[in-house]
Amino acid sequence: MAVEKKTLEDELRLFQEEQEKALGLAAKHQWFDPVPRRFLAKDKAITTILFGGLTMAHDYLVEGALAGLGYRVKHMDCPDSDSLRFGKEFGNRGQCNPTYFMVGNLIKYLHHLRDVEGKSKEEIIGNYMFVTSGSCGPCRFGTYVTEYRKALRDAGFDGFRVLLFQQTDGLKQATGGESALKLDTSFFVSFLKAVLLGDILNALGYRIRPYEVEAGSTDAALERCKQYLQDALSRRKNLIPALIRCRKDLQAVRVDRTRVRPKVSIIGEFWAMTTEGDGNYQLQRFLENEGAEVEVQSVTAWILFLIWAGRYDTRKRMSLREVDSGRHGLKGKNPALTLRMLTLADWGIRAIFQTYARMIGLRGYHLPDMEEIAKVAHDHYNNQLRGGEGHMEVGKLILNVVKRKVNMTISVKPFGCMPSSGVSDGVQSLITERYPDVIFLPIETTGDGAINVYSRVQMMLFKAKQAAKKELDEALTKKGYTEEMLPKGSKFTNPLRATRHFVACTAANAVYDMPIGLFNRFFFRTKKRELGNVKHS
Repeated sequence: MAVEKKTLEDELRLFQEEQEKALGLAAKHQWFDPVPRRFLAKDKAITTILFGGLTMAHDYLVEGALAGLGYRVKHMDCPDSDSLRFGKEFGNRGQCNPTYFMVGNLIKYLHHLRDVEGKSKEEIIGNYMFVTSGSCGPCRFGTYVTEYRKALRDAGFDGFRVLLFQQTDGLKQATGGESALKLDTSFFVSFLKAVLLGDILNALGYRIRPYEVEAGSTDAALERCKQYLQDALSRRKNLIPALIRCRKDLQAVRVDRTRVRPKVSIIGEFWAMTTEGDGNYQLQRFLENEGAEVEVQSVTAWILFLIWAGRYDTRKRMSLREVDSGRHGLKGKNPALTLRMLTLADWGIRAIFQTYARMIGLRGYHLPDMEEIAKVAHDHYNNQLRGGEGHMEVGKLILNVVKRKVNMTISVKPFGCMPSSGVSDGVQSLITERYPDVIFLPIETTGDGAINVYSRVQMMLFKAKQAAKKELDEALTKKGYTEEMLPKGSKFTNPLRATRHFVACTAANAVYDMPIGLFNRFFFRTKKRELGNVKHS
């Protein structure tokens, strides 16, 4: 048998060699993507690090955090339609939206440096670099960095440095020189703080803005908050004074939570659901303009998912026998210590998040329970499949309807996104059959076609508005009052006041959480005032 196998392998090898010779490939080596020039310590003082890709709040705060570590940094503006045009002009065909928008956004900024600020090509290549994250997986994300370099070369910036986090080990690089980008504890702690604070500011903004009495007051307060926090991060100062200052500014925003707003959750592919620009047709602001309260996903949740995946995989490998050359698998490793460290990381992130949230005034906000999400999703989507958001998109939709967290769920992903499309267009159809009350809308983004997307969102949003109004009517009926009798107490007018969760609609939750005695006092006080006015007239 062994002889036959060896003979077959020899024949296959000979056949391969003959084909390579016939095609002229015999003397060529496998293609590889060379990294242009490294970021060395001697270049730190003159090199500006460009980055982007999260929400504008995150990018702004990350800039401050890295500046506090001594780096020259610049976050780029949110990708727009011009970025898409640059991406399609210089990028490969058949790429997905995040690639086109992010690659095009970088090229657009370099063109600005050259054509508007008058910098030479050599100065741009020598004094600027772009840092992004990278990964492997069942989509184009693993080839982003190659796409960056191809497009930059075709755009006239050949040799511009685009580095991945995993290509730099933080201390030494392939050249043997000392790296200027030190991925040490200080770096990750500073980055983590910026991410947590960005999530908190976004959560506050989407919670307050739909109910603001004076249009634009929430955004104005948030801009001041971002400046306070970025200043503290860049100067490496204590964040508590800045957080307290933020709370005072946000507390001054006047709101009216008696307004009926359907709550809409945006889930899906990470970049598409996170970006705030033309990459998803500015979906968050469109929903708010249409009278909805938007619930966005936090970047912190993605970090918690990665920690959960590490714990899950470690437990699975611990149960193997005679694998990895060990009696219980993982020979030479300490899986118990790994699990403890991951558990500590999960606990620490949640503790820091809630500390910051309480200081700034974000109350009643809970980070997702990854074990719960995995449990409810497992029957419909295997927890071991990790493309895109993995099982999280399925679990989020189920919990949204079972726990009445939102009135409507939108799954947004780039056109042709393989992991997310397989979930939202495939698995989620089964979920909607099993939970007929769910209002679910999957949409794809291509950079154009906004009118079609807006039309579909409006049609489903009409159902969500009816569902929210029904929740408020049920709450009033159970309390025995009418909508005209809603008091203007702190639960309705305090921008930082959080009510207990009963249903999705914020106004309905405030009614459920309002003591009946307060209704009575307000009602009789109002009637007395009205009778007095009539008598006086």
